[in-house]
Amino acid sequence: MIDQIFFEQGTKNLLEGVTDFEFKIQTIKFKIADLINAKNLNVLMGAGTSSGAIPAMKRMLELLDGKITDKSYVKLWKKLKKNNANLENILGILYSGRFYLEGLNSPRPDINSLIKQIENFIFNEINVNVHSKKDTLELYKTFYYKLAFRNKNQSRLNIFTTNNDLFNETAISELNLNYNNGFSSGVNSTFNPARFTYTFSKKIDTALEKYEPIAEMVYLYKLHGSINWVEEDTDSFFKIKEIKINTRKVPANNVLIYPTPLKQNKSLGSPFADLIREFHDKLLISQNVLIIIGYSFSDEHINNVIYSALAANANLSILIFGDYKENNILSKINDPRIYKVYGETGQKKIHYFDYIVNKLLPDFEINPEKTLMEQFIESLQKEKIKSK
Repeated sequence: MIDQIFFEQGTKNLLEGVTDFEFKIQTIKFKIADLINAKNLNVLMGAGTSSGAIPAMKRMLELLDGKITDKSYVKLWKKLKKNNANLENILGILYSGRFYLEGLNSPRPDINSLIKQIENFIFNEINVNVHSKKDTLELYKTFYYKLAFRNKNQSRLNIFTTNNDLFNETAISELNLNYNNGFSSGVNSTFNPARFTYTFSKKIDTALEKYEPIAEMVYLYKLHGSINWVEEDTDSFFKIKEIKINTRKVPANNVLIYPTPLKQNKSLGSPFADLIREFHDKLLISQNVLIIIGYSFSDEHINNVIYSALAANANLSILIFGDYKENNILSKINDPRIYKVYGETGQKKIHYFDYIVNKLLPDFEINPEKTLMEQFIESLQKEKIKSK
């Protein structure tokens, strides 16, 4: 099979005329090393990063189809599925129908029951035992191992994700990294967006009040909520708590944005509006890079933040792993700040999370006193010496 590898800047193919496979990969890796060496590094992670452990929406629809057997709403399900081959559209129609009928004071129990079964099914598919999905967990750990140990003079790594699973938290914790996800520590862990403005430091001189930021720190923003978030009455301004998930039972008050076309409306409420605002504010900082992995550009509220930041911040560069010409204007405009990597070699998609982590993200020895670019150049020099 002929390798089809694309590396574009704007609409220009940077690999045009290049035939050597290794040279193509090294060219891509060199630019990635340059970008992740930016003072401010942000990563947007979508469903594709967990696809090895959690079914995609198309597969969820197939799995769910065999479970809809209740006579009170099986006819409604079949009609919806016949006219919509997309689980997001089906949920969107059901939500709209429920809202419309409630406005007329004519609730339909079959609609509510069907919505609840679909939501519970999606929740349980997301609520996987991450340690039973070793391959996916190891990918996350390798990803953080390669990116989180940044030079202390650079800003800490910002991770924005639409995923609701717990792979990020588990990988970070098992690498003994510190992370801030907006929740306080302690028995009653509650959400407070002000925590994202905190700088976590350590004392470096016992005789003086002298501190330095914690080097191995990750800021984690879960834009669509998490399976371990619930809404409860608390003494704080925000009623979102973080709990321990240890059963397959779905919490009645879980806080998730389920996959529907109505996501943008729900994202306007707390805590999601606070998280989206953080995403927007972080992209407006100078010397800034956003890396996008496994995200299909199907969430307009997130897309609009990216478009707005590009328009307002001339110092923002974006690296997109994937080819999204059909539903993403970033793939169509000739902007030199936008880079795209996609294609395949053999049976491997080079823009998939496993290939990115194992083959494209440069390998560095952890040396916080040197920049990632310096370490990458050293690694290239070592490879050249070995090959002689």
